[in-house]
Amino acid sequence: MPELPEVETIRRQLAPTIEGAVLESLEILDPRWCSPAHPGQVADAVRGRRIEALRRRGKYLVMALRDEVSLVMHLRMTGTLLLVSAADDHPGRAHLRVRVSLSGSGRVLFCDPRRFGTGVVLLSDAALEDYFAARLGVEPLSADFTAEALRELAAGRRAPVKAFLLAQERIAGVGNIYADEALFRARIHPLRPVGTLKRPQLSALRDAVVESLEAGIDARGATIDDFRHADGARGSFQDRFLVHRREAEPCPRCATPIRKLRAAGRGTYVCPKCQPRPRTRPGKVDVDPAGTG
Repeated sequence: MPELPEVETIRRQLAPTIEGAVLESLEILDPRWCSPAHPGQVADAVRGRRIEALRRRGKYLVMALRDEVSLVMHLRMTGTLLLVSAADDHPGRAHLRVRVSLSGSGRVLFCDPRRFGTGVVLLSDAALEDYFAARLGVEPLSADFTAEALRELAAGRRAPVKAFLLAQERIAGVGNIYADEALFRARIHPLRPVGTLKRPQLSALRDAVVESLEAGIDARGATIDDFRHADGARGSFQDRFLVHRREAEPCPRCATPIRKLRAAGRGTYVCPKCQPRPRTRPGKVDVDPAGTG
């Protein structure tokens, strides 16, 4: 669940405390977290190194350590990073997978009920660049994410626009929540083939993606299930959703009831009036993926 705004929230909360600290030890309690690497090798690679910066790329967090060593973490569906003192680090804490001990008695705990979160150590800046180049596209809050860049990415593609937004190798960091919110802001149906969008629509979509992500960051993320801040508090963006998870509630623009369907294999929320369905080609049956008529 954690998407770009949730991960950026965690980064902003952790950075003031951990930047400049020494990573004294990395205790990997669940070997699956760093598989196929051996936990002992991963721990040895980072032990005793100063944390020079905490960065984010898409949904990834990067601890940049001395001598171009990077500890790259992904929270996946249910991961959480908690900042605690040694006194608050209880041995029986639920779902604890990794413990990072810092100079000054601070600790960062990686908790993950479903065990999908991952960690990897990369031993040079070039290796880090290659790692992300193989996985992630443009950063949507960067100057590189322009309407023209979006048009070039979308040109000729027949995939539904929601599937396009969720493809991390094209736009890094957008997930189910923020795709729904952005498409509503841009008045685009999630099943519209992305390559058919006109320039004004792509410009509106670019702005809507940025606005939705910035709104999520401003609310310090959304807590639907497991996401928590570094201090254990909940995000509040779920209280500001325009359409996501608001099935049968009135559209904030036109009061038409919000509908739920499936797009890109995900539960998807739309206003049927503000986001009209794409027209069907002759001879093709238009089937509602959710079976709702």
